[in-house]
Amino acid sequence: MFAARRAFAGVAQSRAFSASARDLSKVTVLGAAGGIGQPLSLLLKLNPRVTELALYDIRGGPVLPGVAADISHINTKSKVTGYDPTPSGLASALKGAEIVLIPAGVPRKPGMTRDDLFNTNASIVRDLAKAAAESAPEANILVISNPVNSTVPIVAEIFKAKGVYNPKRLFGVTTLDVVRASRFVSEIKNSDPVDENITVIGGHSGVTIVPLFSQSSHPDLVGNAELLQRVQFGGDEVVKAKDGAGSATLSMAMAGARFAESLLKAAQGQKGVVEPTFVDSPLYKDEGIDFFASKVELGPNGVEKIMDVGKLDAQEQKLLDACKEDLKKNIKKGVVFVAENPGK
Repeated sequence: MFAARRAFAGVAQSRAFSASARDLSKVTVLGAAGGIGQPLSLLLKLNPRVTELALYDIRGGPVLPGVAADISHINTKSKVTGYDPTPSGLASALKGAEIVLIPAGVPRKPGMTRDDLFNTNASIVRDLAKAAAESAPEANILVISNPVNSTVPIVAEIFKAKGVYNPKRLFGVTTLDVVRASRFVSEIKNSDPVDENITVIGGHSGVTIVPLFSQSSHPDLVGNAELLQRVQFGGDEVVKAKDGAGSATLSMAMAGARFAESLLKAAQGQKGVVEPTFVDSPLYKDEGIDFFASKVELGPNGVEKIMDVGKLDAQEQKLLDACKEDLKKNIKKGVVFVAENPGK
């Protein structure tokens, strides 16, 4: 238990759980009955910064009510409510939310890339974004549904069309890339993964994931091809190991909960909260790349400050160049999808 708690790092350390009642917040999970949604909801229930946990899932039957009832029995203060899979249920789940997490969608299967999921998940994210724009236009939107490089621009386009887009409130959750990099480095260095803090920039799939080992305490790891492969394609290890039964759900849930916790800490006045995340960024707009993951300082208004990528090793610069080429295409794909498929 204690080992697991320490491994949870930014979420479950005791100092992270010292919040007063007036600081607590409503958090909504869209896709709460899914492979990521269930453990994510569980972890959010354990966080006393969350005073109200709203769970929504489009699937019918007893799954979502059962998940909500199950989680509601956990002896922490937050109130848990499961909402009907109807437009009015979705609107109620969203109303008054400070944070909306979107893990909804279908998981990857062996041989699939994140982009193979695009056609299904793009429609799901588009429709949920419309509901959020109408019922929670000022909430922080945390997009987990893959492919994040394309689904985040989809949310942005929907919010723009509704006239409520705030670039400081939209985040693509790339925290899992940081979590994996830290874990994999610790295995090589025999260190405690909690002590490893590897910056990962770019996007959230394949070659768009660029770990900056030169900026860590282990610059000798730059050029380690096996490590780079694991960080960029770690999700494939899980997909293969689950053999058709799903993708990375438990680790992704932990990463989503960690990022939500960071955002809540910053919203409640804690200074110096920094997480790499995929946001509307000025760093490479002149190259036609409107979204990019880099270190972001969080604050009460969401994005407080977007940090430059810093000095890169020559090999990392090559990785960044390859990243930008793919990223530009991924972002355009999301924008074009909304233009061609505006929905109802």
